[in-house]
Amino acid sequence: MNDTILEMRNITKTFPGVKALENVNLKVRQGEIHALVGENGAGKSTLMKVLSGVYPTGSYDGEIHYEGEARNFKVINDSEDIGIIIIHQELALVPLLSIAENIFLGNEVATNGVISWQETFSRTKKLLRKVGLKESPETLITDIGVGKQQLVEIAKALSKSVKLLILDEPTASLNESDSDALLNLLIEFRNQGITSIIISHKLNEVRKVADHITVLRDGMTVKTLDCHADEISEDIIIKNMVGRELADRYPPRSVPIGETIFEVKNWNAYNQHHRDRQMLHDININVRKGEVVGIAGLMGAGRTEFAMSVFGKSYGHRISGEVFVDGKAVDVSTVRKAIDSGLAYVTEDRKQLGLVLSDNIMHNTTLANLNGVSNSMVIDDIKETQVAVDYRSKLRIRSSSIFQETVNLSGGNQQKVVLSKWLFSNPEVLILDEPTRGIDVGAKYEIYTIINQLAADGKGVLMISSEMPELLGICDRIYVMNEGRIVAELPKGEASQETIMRAIMRSGEK
Repeated sequence: MNDTILEMRNITKTFPGVKALENVNLKVRQGEIHALVGENGAGKSTLMKVLSGVYPTGSYDGEIHYEGEARNFKVINDSEDIGIIIIHQELALVPLLSIAENIFLGNEVATNGVISWQETFSRTKKLLRKVGLKESPETLITDIGVGKQQLVEIAKALSKSVKLLILDEPTASLNESDSDALLNLLIEFRNQGITSIIISHKLNEVRKVADHITVLRDGMTVKTLDCHADEISEDIIIKNMVGRELADRYPPRSVPIGETIFEVKNWNAYNQHHRDRQMLHDININVRKGEVVGIAGLMGAGRTEFAMSVFGKSYGHRISGEVFVDGKAVDVSTVRKAIDSGLAYVTEDRKQLGLVLSDNIMHNTTLANLNGVSNSMVIDDIKETQVAVDYRSKLRIRSSSIFQETVNLSGGNQQKVVLSKWLFSNPEVLILDEPTRGIDVGAKYEIYTIINQLAADGKGVLMISSEMPELLGICDRIYVMNEGRIVAELPKGEASQETIMRAIMRSGEK
């Protein structure tokens, strides 16, 4: 494992107004798992896009040496042809095509332009066995979960004779069991001699599988840690990432909790695709002023479906139940009416549902409250600019200006723009759905601080998260959901990972 398979030397990449990478160096050994960590905007994904040819030769400075040779990748096919395969955070699968069709899309098993489906299905079955899937090759992608879709992407990489596998936040959307399965697969690949580079903000996972960890900060290489030579703790990794000690992951909060500000009674909803399947069953919850209330549960428990159905009935049909804000029944039958009633919803899917990626920071910031920057139905450009500048400063959004397109921001900074949008709408109740998914520990701390400030201002916060330590660290009270029902309500003093899981398991036995 002493042979170097990849060396990137003095990589510098500049976007308009922003130097994303500055003289970055990366050395990866044959057959190892090499982790790449850093805060959002540190340049991790940009570096991997340089390596894979997404950013072609000539668009950056520096050299790439792979298997002992200098390489110039003009398109992504150039890197794939020699065994470098990248799997992006947003999976590149076609939902209404089968597993087999997705695996061999663009790489079809064909003779004289005619696809051999028998050979395609035969090869697909072998690849699926390698990644631990038992599905039929003819199964549609839309009919399998995100965890299995991630494994299909890996099977697709194996079909191209992968030597160096790059995974960008592979477990960001996975539950704990699916994450463990994927990490164990990477370890198995390592035993087979396949090299992997993994980008992840989940430092416990990085420590579990990595042989070396390279830390980037502000577009520069900070340090490469040898996980076998030294005991590498999460605190050591964080210190290198943020340039300082992070003594407490969760900022302290001491806020008096007031009267009930938000209440949902007897809430029911049916699946919008399978219209006879009830997804939510008689849900009753409440949030008080100054209180942060969490909703815990496994993937598929119905947490997001509940949040979206309450916020303008954005999910489901045959929805029934009542919503109260400040003790008064409110109409949440549309998104506009929900906003006017004092609700805001930060979606878990910021790219698809939270932002207009092709538009700039300013327009995204004011989108949910155009009345706040208008005079007589006409946008006041000066007022809109000032609002965007203020929120960019308050939330420490890293960008060249408020006119930068959000598609070019890192995940953490995109999340801050989504938060800016809803904070500017001045809600009484903020519903947060996986607010820190895919962002680094430093940006997480900043978001926790924003949540605390909202509570201090007397707002109510309802927070959905798949990370139980996060819920335990930030919430005053936690509801536990399973199979579309509230199965437990735990005050902070009684909540632990064990009590939450026990509540889920007991409800599943009934």
